[in-house]
Amino acid sequence: MTALIIDDEIQIRRLLRMALEAKGYTVKEAEAGQRGLQEAVFLKPDVILLDLGLPDMDGVEVLKRLREWSSVPVLILSVRDQEAVKLAAFEAGADDYVSKPFSTAELIARLAAIQRRLGAHDAANLQFGPLVLDPVHHEAALNGQPLKLTPTEYALLGQLVRHAGKVVTLKQLLRAVWGPQAEEQSHYLRVYANHLRKKLEGSALEIKNEPGIGYRLEQV
Repeated sequence: MTALIIDDEIQIRRLLRMALEAKGYTVKEAEAGQRGLQEAVFLKPDVILLDLGLPDMDGVEVLKRLREWSSVPVLILSVRDQEAVKLAAFEAGADDYVSKPFSTAELIARLAAIQRRLGAHDAANLQFGPLVLDPVHHEAALNGQPLKLTPTEYALLGQLVRHAGKVVTLKQLLRAVWGPQAEEQSHYLRVYANHLRKKLEGSALEIKNEPGIGYRLEQV
């Protein structure tokens, strides 16, 4: 696994490098947003750790540009702890968010959760109506056409397809997609359910919200 750190604080980069290399990651660094985007193109890392307060551009803008061509998992690291900032990052395509200061144990646990989401699969394809998910190759198709999904979008949609037609509770979805530490972060689901609704537009599928309970994927 290759991790790309995009952060202008050299102390943070050193701390992350030590923690990640101890877990077997190959680590690359960039101290600014534009450089980070260039490195992402060249390196094609398995995960990106992205600071929001970069010297040349806001981290959310970096994320938006990255999402124009890549679905690589992105974990945000930031001193900004306001819910509005977190929501903006998730809207832009972040897969997880860790506030500074953070414990390296929590960080590694979050990355391990991302790896589990990427590596977990059954042999058989999942299908519901015009939607087909290939868990082995981590690919999706809608009406026979490739459907571009980020790892988090794929994981959430996979949970809904596995339980198609039934309500999957908020807690079940949060645990399955983000891990036990995210059980109270229901805004994660709101953001990503909206992402998936946009990508399913024009199909016979709809993601229904049961307020305060959970979500259900159904054919209409």
